[in-house]
Amino acid sequence: MAKNPKGKKSKKRLMKKPLKKTTITDAEGTERVITGIPGFDALVEGGFPRGKLILLSGTPGTCKTIFGLQFLYNGAKLYGEKGMMVTLEENVEGLKSQALRFGWDFDALEREGLIEFVRLVPGSIKMMSGQELSALAQRKKIKRLVLDSLSSVAINTPMLPIEAGSTIKDINVLRFVYTFISDLRILDGSFTTLLLSQTQGEELSRDSVSEFVCDGLVYIKYASLGGDYSRGLVIRKMRETAHNEDIHPLEIGEKGIKIHKM
Repeated sequence: MAKNPKGKKSKKRLMKKPLKKTTITDAEGTERVITGIPGFDALVEGGFPRGKLILLSGTPGTCKTIFGLQFLYNGAKLYGEKGMMVTLEENVEGLKSQALRFGWDFDALEREGLIEFVRLVPGSIKMMSGQELSALAQRKKIKRLVLDSLSSVAINTPMLPIEAGSTIKDINVLRFVYTFISDLRILDGSFTTLLLSQTQGEELSRDSVSEFVCDGLVYIKYASLGGDYSRGLVIRKMRETAHNEDIHPLEIGEKGIKIHKM
């Protein structure tokens, strides 16, 4: 067989590197979505249960948005899964700029049709917003959905009639957040949702209902863990999963988040 002329690359070398395996299935037959975040997947039997709603909560500055961006970027870049970031807090260009600090080029993924950003104006939130968002994700064939943040959704709860003697928080916010999350729940498991939520102190959510409605709860907090790490991550619950229950040091490095062993 004739050799390639000197200086020319073979077709084999020009071929794209194949994508990694998109999901794994555990011993019980549960399909798992690999986050690709170093050290995290091992804590949840290989990844999030596909099609579930996961609440990622924590106080300000605990890297929840970075976690969400890394989940989407890895899904698109490593596993070819289309993702969508819905933001109510930061503008899209700000998110992309933040991602570039870790080498995550979302503009390139947008051109490939693997990522979509949706800027949801807080004043436009209404009772049907959860259903509309779910329908949009299904229509766009989204596999990974991140909402930043559920706290902003709660703050912008539409005004509804309330019963005499009941407070707005008791009725409007709780009922709306419950409905919003429930509307995102897809029976066919077509996409997995990560809901980011700001907290104060030791609370698990600002709305006090999402931690019960969601299928999983990942909590990040500032913690005195010794050494170089000031943030700790703990999985408070994860349905269909024998998850690790320890607090693990969370590191922010040049390539994003990394979860360490205790």
